[in-house]
Amino acid sequence: MQIYLPIADLPVNIFLILAMGAAVGFVSGMFGIGGGFLMTPLLIFVGIAPAVAVASVASHIAASSFSGAIAYWRRRAIDPALAGVLLCGGIIGTALGVSTFTLMRSLGQLDLMIALSYVALLTTVGGVMAWEGLRAMLRTRRGVVIPARRSGSHGWIHGLPLKMRFKRSKIYLSVIPVVVIGIFIGFLGAVMGIGGGFILVPLMIYLLRVPTSTVIGTSMVLTLVTMLFATVLHAITNHLVDAVLALILMAGGVTGAQFGARAGARIRGEQLRLLLGLLILAVGIRFAVELVLRPEDLFTIRETGVTE
Repeated sequence: MQIYLPIADLPVNIFLILAMGAAVGFVSGMFGIGGGFLMTPLLIFVGIAPAVAVASVASHIAASSFSGAIAYWRRRAIDPALAGVLLCGGIIGTALGVSTFTLMRSLGQLDLMIALSYVALLTTVGGVMAWEGLRAMLRTRRGVVIPARRSGSHGWIHGLPLKMRFKRSKIYLSVIPVVVIGIFIGFLGAVMGIGGGFILVPLMIYLLRVPTSTVIGTSMVLTLVTMLFATVLHAITNHLVDAVLALILMAGGVTGAQFGARAGARIRGEQLRLLLGLLILAVGIRFAVELVLRPEDLFTIRETGVTE
């Protein structure tokens, strides 16, 4: 059954898009991440223009993060002060990302920039996560116990100036690295169509020493606001948000996430990290292969600028 996507300007099989949404929702539920790093490449692989894929997935991620953020807020598992400082950087990063997105689109280099960004980010993050997960599994089999780092312990980053006390997380920390991380995640989200949770959560835990009790809920607030802001900016400046596509993805994602959460509860933590790392690495390698393969059509015609 075919359905026409007005912004993407092509017909697609509605069951294929629903299946993609369900598959990514399953992965999101299993690993506890947004899934934008997987959804955007899949849309590109089935023929949707990278610009439309990035802008439309941003709205999907924002909607998916809303219910999660509400649930964590009710459980008082969100640090409002920390979320506010992160958002100061996140809004700036999102605006810079959309500006870069628009500039590269006008120059006709947007598709290449998105592909290279995915190759660099996913192969690096996926490789590190897979290696760390494999080492953890080997240590478990050998019976080696590694003492866990205590949240709130001090590192070099805690010696930076402009400190602020975050009461809910019970940490005393400089706002400089918090704002920088917010800018970085906001920029990535706007350019690549990813929530950035699989990068943000480890940064907050291992770099900022934020307790795990507040880190996921706080990261969801940042993802929600930055992706919503990115969606609005993409819709206003580039007119690339395909609401039909986003709605179909949401319908599949909600269903798949329920099954993924049940499956994830049966798998050990180090095995989850290894599987997630391999999945991220595979997507990055797939993008790298796309860059070097000879395309079927050597020439394509696509509108790259915004006409008045």
